[in-house]
Amino acid sequence: MTSFWDNLPQPFFILAPMEAVTDVVFRHVVKKAAAPDVFFTEFSNATGWVYAGDRAIAGRLVKTDDEHPLVVQIWGGEPGDMEQFAAHCAKLGFDGIDINMGCPAKSAIKSGGAALIRQPDVAVAAITAAKTAGLPVSVKTRLGYTYVDEWREWLGTLLAQDLANLTIHLRTKKEMSKVPAHYELIDNIIKLRDEIAPQTLLTINGDIRNRVHGEELFAAHPGLNGIMIGRGVFSDPFCFRASRVVPQKKFGQLYVGPEFFSDGTRETNRKSAPTEETKIPVVDHKQELIKLLNYHLDLFDRYQPTLDRPFETLKRFFKIYIRDFDGAKELREQLMNTKNTDEVRQLINSN
Repeated sequence: MTSFWDNLPQPFFILAPMEAVTDVVFRHVVKKAAAPDVFFTEFSNATGWVYAGDRAIAGRLVKTDDEHPLVVQIWGGEPGDMEQFAAHCAKLGFDGIDINMGCPAKSAIKSGGAALIRQPDVAVAAITAAKTAGLPVSVKTRLGYTYVDEWREWLGTLLAQDLANLTIHLRTKKEMSKVPAHYELIDNIIKLRDEIAPQTLLTINGDIRNRVHGEELFAAHPGLNGIMIGRGVFSDPFCFRASRVVPQKKFGQLYVGPEFFSDGTRETNRKSAPTEETKIPVVDHKQELIKLLNYHLDLFDRYQPTLDRPFETLKRFFKIYIRDFDGAKELREQLMNTKNTDEVRQLINSN
């Protein structure tokens, strides 16, 4: 099956699926800042939807027509439920289906997520079931459940399923995010992919800061296809930009991000873009972050009747925007005491 995966630039960049983060609101914020090549939704439970309908997935499938390609991430261990839910997602117009086989959360491993690493037969059945929907199926997983050396047998099983894309978070379930990602295994994983399923695209995830860092990894590991960024977007909402210099404290270095044409549109054809990096100086990083936060607030208000998410859930995002400028800590503390978006706007626009 040919799909959007076959027409992506190399390397392609993906916004990682993050629970209670990558909803329709935040995806549009990232798109405004600097769009990745592929968006993923939050993950939704197939069995929950089969038995309780849309109320079980709490707005996780809400999307708009300007989010392409958009992959819906689903999870579960019952193949019949996966088949029904995948068919539903196809009817909603998603571009692909990704199966979560790596989430380490206790709620997920009861019937899916990283638990499938220990249940390869169930994992294979889930993939087969999802494929009946007619959309390209991909998988996001980890190296293993407990030990790093589980990777070869586990990834080999997945690669034998003719996936469109395999994303590997380069840690085990047990390691969570407490140790550095195992970049030393990338070349061996590429070799395994080439032996078993050269047609399957290979994406890595874990500790990737921004587009420049991802491109460095791509150049260092021939055969790699994609880069997925998750937590990096919390340190830099502009992390998918290709050639921008902004001070970044957390990683102790400069980060870069996108070229724009003179009319303000984004450079998207990186295959024909100049190889020499053009660094665009930041005139006022604070104001750029505040502007993006205002956009986030507007979207939150717009989608609140549909998503029905409490205002308190918005507060986890403040640290993305209120950072790296004088007085940021104090302002962030004040924002944590606000009770609605109007109070947030009043505070940030008066500072």
